[in-house]
Amino acid sequence: MRHIHKASTKYSLQEIASNIQSDLDRRILSYEEALNLGNILQDRADMLPGDEIVYAVSDRDSYRRTLELYLKDGVLTQAEQLLLWEERRRLGIDDHVHNRLMEQLLAAWTRQGKSVQIHAFRRGMADV
Repeated sequence: MRHIHKASTKYSLQEIASNIQSDLDRRILSYEEALNLGNILQDRADMLPGDEIVYAVSDRDSYRRTLELYLKDGVLTQAEQLLLWEERRRLGIDDHVHNRLMEQLLAAWTRQGKSVQIHAFRRGMADV
């Protein structure tokens, strides 16, 4: 855990996350231990500059994978947003983390030439 707090770049955090994953795969760490370290690692990543995504065993990474699944077709519908809200509630992901993940994913997809439409809520009607 000391290495996580000393990390000064997202790249170094990603290296630590890879080591945690390796230790989990070799059963040196339990899933709960890896998840706890991953959640701490993600909190540290929020403190560092840049829009790179750090991939680690964590509640946030689980949510990111779900978010990517819903964005895969390039449209985020009202129904998908409701399902994502429920997933955020279940995992303890706040709106700030959700918005940051959305910004990171959209920035990455924009660099790849992809576009995403997000349906908005207005008086019970969806606007594109």
